Amino acid sequence: MLRKYLIHIIVLLIAGVAGTIASLEFLKMHTPEALYPSESITKTAMLSDYFEGIKGTNGDTEVYIYDSGQPGGTAMIAAGAHPNETASFLASVLILENIKVTQGRIFIIPRLNKSAFTCTDPMEGNPQFYPIQTQNNMRQFRLGSRVTNPLDQWPDPLVTSHYPSNQQLSGFETRNINRSYPGRADGNLTEKVGYAIMQLIEKEDIDISFDLHESSPEVPIVNVIVYHEKNEEIAMGAVLGLEMLDQNYSPELSPNNFRGLSHREWGDNTNTAPFLMETSNPSMGRLREASTIELVLKGKSKFYAKAKQSNALRIAYNEERGEPIDHRVARHVIGVSELIFSYNMMNEDKMIVFENIPGYDEIRENGVGYFLHE
Repeated sequence: MLRKYLIHIIVLLIAGVAGTIASLEFLKMHTPEALYPSESITKTAMLSDYFEGIKGTNGDTEVYIYDSGQPGGTAMIAAGAHPNETASFLASVLILENIKVTQGRIFIIPRLNKSAFTCTDPMEGNPQFYPIQTQNNMRQFRLGSRVTNPLDQWPDPLVTSHYPSNQQLSGFETRNINRSYPGRADGNLTEKVGYAIMQLIEKEDIDISFDLHESSPEVPIVNVIVYHEKNEEIAMGAVLGLEMLDQNYSPELSPNNFRGLSHREWGDNTNTAPFLMETSNPSMGRLREASTIELVLKGKSKFYAKAKQSNALRIAYNEERGEPIDHRVARHVIGVSELIFSYNMMNEDKMIVFENIPGYDEIRENGVGYFLHE
């Protein structure tokens, strides 16, 4: 009898230890990694400062503000709308940890959908974290989900209707921040975050705005700059400038009949000039092999190499180098820089000037981690 009780106690102890370990891992996913803004930062605000309806929720997120104190325009760089798109988030971190703004202002939101950083997509087998080696240390970052954590917003409807257009989408998209704009104050959490972003753009009079993303190599909008029709000149000027730097980007006009996306709703509902950029990420694709940290960071996929060789479909994949994180981050950073340069050429009375941001070749040669701090 005593032996039976001992066995039960041992089983309960093992279960308790396992539960404690699982709880700690769960809590770790809800603790954002520390970021280290450059010395020129003037203020760290919260998104709830622009809409109190998300205060105290997992939708609230940091807004890093760099104000030069010199009259000029205002830019907003948003990343992490889809946290599984790793290069978009890391590009924003690289910028915020190095930038010095000398004219105008720049707002950086690295975790646009903060809730989505606290979970991973089911059935995808993605790693929870990925490491980046800096000059002195190893930093670890969260690889999250494409959509808001279901613990924060549930259940999904079978079909969701975008507000206010009533365009119908899969119910899963109700947790996709980039289908939720312009959002609404009395909507679900994702819509409230979208509404808060719109309030920030309006209240801070954002002149030019960026939404950084990644896509599967087979998606047609990979390596593009999506622009609103009112800002075609800025987009074309940047594309030309990037070609002169040996960087090819395709300009893509925002479709008027696809609602809820940043480049459409920001442009329709505010005075900002919105741009969305996509880089090629094999770890997100349907044709990939196992989802590993190596695939996330090195972007080297034998299956995408075969798909490229087959010529059966359009694949944005470099067979020789793959699509490594350094290349993808560098593409975002140089894209933002050239779009702001093009904006400045057409807005000399409201220029946005900054320095200390590495170029494409510097990032590729040294790696992303070289420019991250502790």
